[in-house]
Amino acid sequence: MQYSQLGNSDLRVSRICMGGMGFGDPSSGQHSWTLSEPESRDIIRYGLEQGINFFDTAIAYQNGSSERFVGKALRDMARRDEVVLATKFLPRTGQQIAAGIGGQQAIAHSLDQSLQNLGMEYIDLYIYHIWDYNTPVLDVLIALHQAVQAGKVRAIGISNCFAWQLAKANALAEREGLTPFVSVQSHYNLIMREDERELAGLCAQDNIAMTPYSALASGRLSRIDNAQTRRAREDSYAKGKYDKTAEQDAEIIARVAELASQYQVSMTEVSLAWLLTKVTAPVVGATKMQHVEGAVKAVNLRLSEEDIRYLEACYQPHALSGIMAQNTPATKDQKQVWTRKRPGESIR
Repeated sequence: MQYSQLGNSDLRVSRICMGGMGFGDPSSGQHSWTLSEPESRDIIRYGLEQGINFFDTAIAYQNGSSERFVGKALRDMARRDEVVLATKFLPRTGQQIAAGIGGQQAIAHSLDQSLQNLGMEYIDLYIYHIWDYNTPVLDVLIALHQAVQAGKVRAIGISNCFAWQLAKANALAEREGLTPFVSVQSHYNLIMREDERELAGLCAQDNIAMTPYSALASGRLSRIDNAQTRRAREDSYAKGKYDKTAEQDAEIIARVAELASQYQVSMTEVSLAWLLTKVTAPVVGATKMQHVEGAVKAVNLRLSEEDIRYLEACYQPHALSGIMAQNTPATKDQKQVWTRKRPGESIR
């Protein structure tokens, strides 16, 4: 395993981050394909044995049971200072807004619930899961800064945002003396490369770590017959992200398979080896030992410049999909909600 610094933070992470979306109680009603606690523990243990020290989950995954499974496994299997644990919080709900619960209060409550789920005293990387158009970003930044000052969080990241949102948020944090975002978790892989237009350049310029999710496009970049897997049949969210572009993506997937055959490695290794030339640490979901094994092997696979050009050559622009397509502002006013600060008013 290789390790890298996570952006401008003091966190040193494995080049592969184990994603926890596949861990959690299958009876929770959210996803039917996730692993039970004993199965999750086996995968997490194997990841640790392979040198993975970076683990990602979210309070939204399987109604908090992913956090509980991951937290307990890491408490039992590793020293706390040997792992880097990331989790995520959601925007305020409609019920919270109607009840007058502000952004800072909502985040503080979610953080405490995650800490309880995880059974831990602090979170290494606390991630703003989805941009909240109903809450001033200054409120979000203040809540996260206070969490860092309180020792509950070591660093903060963001997910599912546009480059201009991240740039403006970090500029606001700098102006107000607040904690900036050190990483971004976005939808980026060989068949979804829209982040190369703006986000990648911003991250390179400001040393913001990219830790993309859907690194293997929900399995589409790991096997030709992905349609036969249980998740491909049952995960409607993943189908919504990729089924509309299946025809144009097929040629890229075929090229991955071709290079995998040429190098006598798995498609997973080729797909992730390409991604590892672009980002700090992709988030790789794992529900089988072979998923972990392929991801770890990818760290040591070196693709030539010719290979990279070959994989990239037939990409066509993609429309927004998944969370980024679903989470759009309903009104012009919501686009402009950044700060409630008035002249002469303290934000603290």
